[in-house]
Amino acid sequence: MEGSVYVLTNPAMPNMVKIGKTTRDVELRLADLYSTGVPLPFECEYAAKVKDVDKTEKAFHTAFEPSRVNPKREFFNINPEQAIAVLSLMAIEDVTPSVQDEAKKIDVEASASAEKFKKKRRPTINYFEMGLKEGDILKFGRNEEFCKVLNGRQVSYQGEPWFLSNLTNKLLDRTGPMDGSPYWYFNGKNLKDIYNETYSID
Repeated sequence: MEGSVYVLTNPAMPNMVKIGKTTRDVELRLADLYSTGVPLPFECEYAAKVKDVDKTEKAFHTAFEPSRVNPKREFFNINPEQAIAVLSLMAIEDVTPSVQDEAKKIDVEASASAEKFKKKRRPTINYFEMGLKEGDILKFGRNEEFCKVLNGRQVSYQGEPWFLSNLTNKLLDRTGPMDGSPYWYFNGKNLKDIYNETYSID
């Protein structure tokens, strides 16, 4: 049966990803999940329509079973980019932008609280504090694009200074607040993992 498979994160659940399916609109599923008692709304990292929703979801759960937090729940201790990389290969339509736009309307106050929570919990990324230096190359996980560390806060892309979140939005053709670090790699290691190790997020 055709449907959608989604990759969700929640600011209140760092380092965890929810992988699930729905035959309805994904934004309706997001609203359902927020009504189950979680303190902050889920955020859609990626959502795609697939030909066989049951088979696709089962394949994901099998592939990431070693990282499953609870066998009765759809939560995995993985980087969202790991799931996105696989799901994008199975997608017949990327519905992420429309889902993200609609998700913002679910609870405006809650979304604002989520952003405030994330800013309070997580320090702003600083490449020098993370052990990188000026000129180090960061590779984009989706294609062959790359950028270079310009200073502690910015990168250089095609000769122009960028904040990583803005550059990631540009390359993904998206808008709005986002954490760009999961999409980038330094010497084969995910930048989000380096961030977490540096700032001891647990």
